[in-house]
Amino acid sequence: MSFLKDKTIIEPGELLRVLPHRYPFLLVDRIIEVNADISCIGIKNVTFNEPFFQGHFPNKPVMPGVLLIEGMAQTAGAICSLSTGYVSAPPTVFFLTVDKAKFRKPVLPGDTVEFHMKQIRKRKTMWWFHGDARVRGVTVCEAEVGAMIVEE
Repeated sequence: MSFLKDKTIIEPGELLRVLPHRYPFLLVDRIIEVNADISCIGIKNVTFNEPFFQGHFPNKPVMPGVLLIEGMAQTAGAICSLSTGYVSAPPTVFFLTVDKAKFRKPVLPGDTVEFHMKQIRKRKTMWWFHGDARVRGVTVCEAEVGAMIVEE
């Protein structure tokens, strides 16, 4: 845990070491604020080049809500993984639950989404977070997500 307490930013290269996701499914560009395993803020810069915009929706691109939830889960998963203090390979973090999801405004190309994640509770290898996705300070999506660390 001491390693994570000293972190304030998780850069893209480090995210690639702690998360198994890769393009086009890595939905967090960087984590800009870390408060141990209690809370963090991840960011995603949404561009016109995102592959999902080809079909969602042609001539009116909107980021799919399920990908906002996934971005929240990846942001929380990164600090869960780092909090284990792993030595060699990072543990696998599996997404368990989504509850109380609400979609308030569409996310469009050019937006920067901030995933504000706050730990609700933790029990052994399971974690629950409340997530609030914001664009320019306005909540666009919120949900509670659960995850489980599986050490192989």
